[in-house]
Amino acid sequence: MIRRRTALGLLAGALAAPHIARAATLNIRIGVAEIGVGGRQAFGGSPAGTAHGLHLVEDEFRADPDVKVDWFFFRGAGPAVNEAIANSQLDFAYQGDLPSLVGRANGLRTRIVVASGANVPIYLAVPPDGDIRSIKDLPNRKVAIFRGTNLQLSIDRALAANGLSERDLKVFNMDQPTATAALAAREVDAAFGSIELLSLAVQGQARVAYSSKNDDPAIGRRAHVLVTEDFAGAHADIVPRLVAAIVRAARWSSDEANRDKLFELWSASGYPADVYRLDLEGQTLKFRNSPLLDDAAIAHYGAKAAQARDYKLLKRDVDLDGWFDTKPLQAALKDQGLEHYWPRYDAQGREIAT
Repeated sequence: MIRRRTALGLLAGALAAPHIARAATLNIRIGVAEIGVGGRQAFGGSPAGTAHGLHLVEDEFRADPDVKVDWFFFRGAGPAVNEAIANSQLDFAYQGDLPSLVGRANGLRTRIVVASGANVPIYLAVPPDGDIRSIKDLPNRKVAIFRGTNLQLSIDRALAANGLSERDLKVFNMDQPTATAALAAREVDAAFGSIELLSLAVQGQARVAYSSKNDDPAIGRRAHVLVTEDFAGAHADIVPRLVAAIVRAARWSSDEANRDKLFELWSASGYPADVYRLDLEGQTLKFRNSPLLDDAAIAHYGAKAAQARDYKLLKRDVDLDGWFDTKPLQAALKDQGLEHYWPRYDAQGREIAT
């Protein structure tokens, strides 16, 4: 049985130790910048979540008795994952755009190897009988925002599009479970977030006052799987195999015939299938589950880096050169006959004809 621990497990001395020689067991340590409802060791909403739920990474290495796979879930999301990477406690990580940019700006040596979560929307939820009808109604209101995560850049962009900034609000920095509980208890007037807010809406405990689905595409979020440069240098044979497993997960997650099965699989996170069904309503599975690091994806990170610098979320510029290593991804796409399966987009977000 593959061990799955929370971030607390990272404090154990065994994890703090660096990798030993390949002659002994190699533990591939994968960090996840989220955690399921009630601390569940599961997550959904992305090919990485599918890979975890279907044990595709474990299956990839099942014939290698000297290779073990460990997943670690972080309630502190992206910032906590960055801390673990800085302390040499992780080899791979599923993470959003902003925290990875922050890590890059602060000297973390990583490579982004596969996309895992494209065009992810944000939501603004309010009490069902509240008087907040849009983002424009937020000045001087108590609003929960999870700062330091890839939600923040999208939230700030949505606020700016409505002539506002975080300074106009009474911001409470809360992780997503805390924000959800605070909104349900009416301790805040509104909360920005993701599917956890849809969960409240499905239960009739909240109303969605804003969705970025039909807004400026630049407001959307992206996530990915990255690898540390130290691990990639020491175990170059492992990286393409893990990427191949994520690509298989992306292919399964993008098949419309699997839509209901996908949402049921993701519901292991504690969010009901109906929540994921609502989250992807009106969108194709390919649109949300593409693993491609195409021109649109890379341009997204450049734009987010500039935005984060302008909003003073980064203290220095981010050098994106050499950060995206697409060779393992291209090899996986070719090996699996998927080179033309997902649409590719140019830097302006226009689909490229194939």
